[in-house]
Amino acid sequence: METLKLRRISISNIEFGTVTEIKDKTLFIDKEELVSLLLEDKQLQSVDIKVARPGESKRIIPVKDVIEPRTKLEEKTYTFPGFFCDPNFLSGRGTTVVLDGAAVVTSGKLVNFQEGLIDMKGKGAEYSIFSKKNNIVLLFEPVPGLGKHEHERSVRNGGIKVARFLAEAVKNYPLYEETTYTVPTLAELLGRNSSLPKVIYVCQAIAQGLLHDNYFYGLNAQGCLPVFMNPTELMDGAVVSGNCAAPCHKHTTYHHQNNPIVEDLLLEHEKNINFLGVIVAPVRTAFVEKERICNQVFKIAEMLGADGAIISEDGGGNPEADLMMLTRLFEKRGIKTVLVTDEYAGSDGASPGLADVTPEADAVVTNGNGNERVILPPMDEVIGHIECVDVITGGHSGSLLPDGSVSMEIAGIMGATNELGIENLTTWAI
Repeated sequence: METLKLRRISISNIEFGTVTEIKDKTLFIDKEELVSLLLEDKQLQSVDIKVARPGESKRIIPVKDVIEPRTKLEEKTYTFPGFFCDPNFLSGRGTTVVLDGAAVVTSGKLVNFQEGLIDMKGKGAEYSIFSKKNNIVLLFEPVPGLGKHEHERSVRNGGIKVARFLAEAVKNYPLYEETTYTVPTLAELLGRNSSLPKVIYVCQAIAQGLLHDNYFYGLNAQGCLPVFMNPTELMDGAVVSGNCAAPCHKHTTYHHQNNPIVEDLLLEHEKNINFLGVIVAPVRTAFVEKERICNQVFKIAEMLGADGAIISEDGGGNPEADLMMLTRLFEKRGIKTVLVTDEYAGSDGASPGLADVTPEADAVVTNGNGNERVILPPMDEVIGHIECVDVITGGHSGSLLPDGSVSMEIAGIMGATNELGIENLTTWAI
């Protein structure tokens, strides 16, 4: 049986140096080399790189994506398939090197208003796992007049390029911890553990245009039907975020790489459940497209003989129509379903939290209320453009207060109510 090994190299600090290397858990980065690599993209006028460490008085804004540095140990295999490499191989096998504790954060001028912030200390840090990472912040300045879609592509590609480059530069570092995941065939899955309930995981991925897109093996998911994947494919970056949903509940690329629902189901596999795999489901806007995609998801799950399903939302509002449609399809055919979402329930929590509901949705996990208000204290350093706080999701005109503090909804904090349950807010079943 094939396997994926995650080889985690612990990173506890980041510094700039003359060579990209690791010494005593500190990742040293050759800044000039990294800038030169990024400026190969002629749609970028300039790039700056900053570092933000846990506990430092720093605010990063606006944040487009977060990516964990990963690369393959083997030659001619790649993380982030379809990005600067051949997409025509199956990821999720072999050995993947992970720089655990480091994250690449893409920032710079605003691409879209649905971008957020990361605080490295204080109240805001409590809402984001990224405050506990050693962040390499890429500040992109596009050439004058560059369109938003081209701007987004340059930022997305730059983040992926750096994440793979950094891991590649140090992948032979000898100190690491390794976890092994089996990669069974479908015949092996269905031929064993016949007494255990068969569970499928459906992971939504927005594909709505207008900068609201995700990428499957490098392909814009707008052109995709649902894709059935082995869970380990996500760990290798088979899904990359180009998504501009509200920061609190968007799935960054980091979230896809470290999906906690996948990790928990793998832990339960062959103990309490038979985990069949992941269906990554695009979320479109037109109702007829939602019907088409939901029917395809249901068809795959039914053909596999699923007894139960977990469905996680990506974004909010119209994706909840897909959640409820799938729940009706599953429950009416006896596939027990649990939904994982968050809410926009007003600042007092008294408003309806979801845009759509159905009686069959009687098992729902919520990861918090994006409308919750918070005042974030001033930071000593702002990395990026603080004026964006007045226009990003969760902010408003006047969010930036005279003393440098910020009054906003937690909707503007990256990952605050993430719908995979990876964050710090308490989740509960209703």
